[in-house]
Amino acid sequence: MIFFSSISISNAQQDKVATLDNFFNHETKKNKDANEIRFHYTWEDQTLNGYSILGDIFKKNGFQIKNLDTGPTLKSLKGTDVYIIVDPDNTKETPNPNYITKDHIEAITKWVKSGGVLVLLANDSANTNLTQLNMLAENFGINFSNKNRNMVKGKNYETGTINVPSGNEVFTSSKKFYIKELSILQLNPPAQALITEQNDVIMATARYGKGIVFALGDPWIYNEYVDGTRIPSTYENYNGAVELVKWLSSRIPHQ
Repeated sequence: MIFFSSISISNAQQDKVATLDNFFNHETKKNKDANEIRFHYTWEDQTLNGYSILGDIFKKNGFQIKNLDTGPTLKSLKGTDVYIIVDPDNTKETPNPNYITKDHIEAITKWVKSGGVLVLLANDSANTNLTQLNMLAENFGINFSNKNRNMVKGKNYETGTINVPSGNEVFTSSKKFYIKELSILQLNPPAQALITEQNDVIMATARYGKGIVFALGDPWIYNEYVDGTRIPSTYENYNGAVELVKWLSSRIPHQ
C-alpha cells in the first residue's frame, strides 16, 4: 500500500508535484503530550529544523507538495516531477532505519531515466547513512565521500562560506552561500561539478536519460538557514533556494 500525504495548496493551478521522502528520513520525537511526531526536514515543520519555507517556495512556483511515506516504487513515483531525498537515517538518528534497497534504487533510476528530477541532499558522514545513499547516487556518477568540510565552530560563519562562480547555470544571481558540515562529492560521468570550493566539489548535477539529478552533501536550505535571522545577511541562502526551485522546475520535461 502506498501512503501519500498532501499539503493543502492555496494556488488555483498546481500542475507540478514536488514529493519529499518521508521514509528514508523518518526521525521522530515526543511532543508535550508524549505523542510521537515527525521532525527534521519535513514540509510541515515550521521550526528551525523544517522545510516549511522551502515548501512555500515550491508552492509559489506552481508546485503541489507531497510526502512519500513508503519506499519508492515506479507506481508511487508516478505523477511526481521532483523527488527529494534528504539525510537518510542511520542508527544514530533512529533505532530502526528504513534503508535504501536495490528495489528502491531500480525504481528511482528508471523514474529519473524517464524524465524525473531527483534531488539528493545528504549530510556530513557522521549524521546520515551514506552507504546506501551512495548505492543510489553512484548510478548517476555521484559519490558522497566521508571527507567533510566547513566544520563551523560557534559563530565563525566565514568557515561556512561557499562562493558561487559567475555564469552558474542554476544560481544565476546568488554570489555566496552558507553551508556547514557537508560531505564533499566525488564524481564520475555523467555527473558534472556545479560548484567547487578550493578544489572540493560542493554541488553537482547529472543528466540521465530524460531526467536529471542535483546533489549536495548537506540538507542546506531548511528553515534555520533561509529565514533571514540566523546567519549574516551577506549569505544568500534564501535566494539560492528560490533559484534552485526555478531551475528544478525548468528541468521537468514538457514544462
